[in-house]
Order: sequence, then C-alpha cells, then structure tokens
Amino acid sequence: MFYKDDRLAIFIDGANLYAAAKALGFDIDYKLLRQEFDRRGKLLRAYYYTALVEGEDYSPIRPLVDWLHYNGFCVVTKSAKEYTDAMGRRKVKGNMDIELTVDAMELAPRLDHAVLFSGDGDFRPLVESLQRKGVRVSVVSTIRSQPPMIADELRRQADNFIELDALRDIIGRPPREPAPAEE
Repeated sequence: MFYKDDRLAIFIDGANLYAAAKALGFDIDYKLLRQEFDRRGKLLRAYYYTALVEGEDYSPIRPLVDWLHYNGFCVVTKSAKEYTDAMGRRKVKGNMDIELTVDAMELAPRLDHAVLFSGDGDFRPLVESLQRKGVRVSVVSTIRSQPPMIADELRRQADNFIELDALRDIIGRPPREPAPAEE
C-alpha cells in the first residue's frame, strides 16, 4: 500500500530486474518507472546498481547507465570481475548486494517506504532490518516466469509483493530488436 505523503526510495538491482523483465518478454522504461513511483509518494531517491566490465571498448549497458545518471537516478557501479569457469566459459561476476544494503540502511531513518526491485533472497535480512526500523518494504519481482525470479523467503518477508508483470503496461515497452549484422 502506498500513501501520497510517504517518503519513498527505490532500490533497483539492475541485473536482477533486467533478467526478470527479459523472462517476461519486455524492457523497462526507466523514465516511466520513476514517474510511476514519484506519483505513488514523495520519491526521495531512485538508486540503480550494476557492475560494469572494465576494459571493454563498448559496454551495452553504458548508454543506460549514462541516461539514468543524467535523469535523476543515483547510479552505483563497480568493476565486474571476469573469470573462466570449470567448463572453460567466460563469466562475469559483479554482485552489488552490499552497496544496495548500505545505502538502504543509511537512508532508512528518512524513509517511510522502500521499494526493492530484486528477487534475490540474499536481501531478506535487509528487508527485515528495514522493517524493524519502521520502514515498510515493497518488493518488485515476478513469480510468473519459469522458474520464478523471486525467492520465496524474500516474498514472504516483504510487506507488499508487486508482480513485475502487473506493471508491464505502466513501466514496460516492447523489447528492442537487435541491430541487424552488417554484411
């Protein structure tokens, strides 16, 4: 439940939200997302967390990160670590859980409501801690994907679960077609 006079902040686990929206077959329009939650309360902060691969000539997420930064989001990034797994596949690891948790706890005394865009069960203790400080917590993710993108323990801990698919018409847009390869 949202109240117009709620002091509100949104915390977006970028990789998790991207994966959930992709599993549901749509892209997030971050301008519409910000407008929607600005409408639901007094939006104090909108955070977006993502890891960036350093040293690449082009990162597909860089234009989004730049746009978010210039359009009122507090963008938190760090360098991703590249490694090769046991099967010889190149993997990228860039967990932003600690950064998101620290920011949420620092802002908690000035919040009535926190909205977490992630289904990661590692955030259950954060949600519980925010609740002990009197902050209501809504979690946005999906149970409609196969497999569901939200950990059951996180969904149960939250004051409110918002199904991402239910926001599709409000904050979604059709997925972009990949650019055709030049011959």
